[in-house]
Amino acid sequence: MSFPALPEHYMINREVVQAQQMGAPLVALESAVITHGLPAPDNLNLARDMEAVVRAHSAMPATIALLDGKIHIGLAGSQLEALARGENSRKISLRDFGIALSKGMNGGTTVAATLFVASKAGIRVFATGGIGGVHRGAPFDISADLPQLGKSPVLVVCAGAKAILDLPATREYLETLGVPVIGYQTDEFPAFYSQNSGLAVDARAETPQEVARMAVYAWEAGLPSAVLLVVSPPAESAMPYDRVNATIEQALDEAVRSKIQGSKTTPFLLTRVSELTGGDSKKANLALLKNNARVAAQVAVAMAQLDKPRYF
Repeated sequence: MSFPALPEHYMINREVVQAQQMGAPLVALESAVITHGLPAPDNLNLARDMEAVVRAHSAMPATIALLDGKIHIGLAGSQLEALARGENSRKISLRDFGIALSKGMNGGTTVAATLFVASKAGIRVFATGGIGGVHRGAPFDISADLPQLGKSPVLVVCAGAKAILDLPATREYLETLGVPVIGYQTDEFPAFYSQNSGLAVDARAETPQEVARMAVYAWEAGLPSAVLLVVSPPAESAMPYDRVNATIEQALDEAVRSKIQGSKTTPFLLTRVSELTGGDSKKANLALLKNNARVAAQVAVAMAQLDKPRYF
């Protein structure tokens, strides 16, 4: 088994190539959380920890990022360090590829961009924190993550959507796109920092093997979309939904008063929520990211053990 033919702008790490050739399970990881999601040294520590968790559960991590105008699938340790330093790094969503590649830039890939690359490379499992979605009070402000989920046959492991978003609207949008939402040992769509949102999932799965079958059978039936596997944040670090929501509402009010708009809104809100919760939200974020990496690796192993699907 090998990677599909990719354009010259793609660079695949040797370890990742060897793993793919041997039929070993791969797990894609995003890098915007490294370049724009967390401060140093938390960003580098998290990147290393997530890769270590994937390896510890018998899968190969493939962190996706832009370095020197090339799309890298899998990073060496020195490349992770360079990315974490954030020198001249751009946050890379779908619209940014041509700009960043032509200018030889570095960048961290968002959920949408990582999904795009993983799908082109044939990587079928991707772990992230929370997906983007429909913004509160701005129903036409919709993350590029959602449309990309509708056309990328990748299993995406997350803790639901970011809590600063309009979760009911995001859940409805996923339904409109035909993206199945599977709860991993839960009947509820998690609210990122919180285990409960009051929103239902489409089905519940108890084991990695059950998840793998759901995803593989959906793609073999011709489904073009991602399968979203939502995992509750670990109980020891999860926060009560009411506390999180009240904090987010306060941060939103501050953003409006400060006239913070556009791409600056989400980083401001995440930082402010962390400040207002005394760091509890950051603790929950770090814990759920590593937990999602663990579940993703387990599902990737289960998927590799199934009979070879027709889409490969």
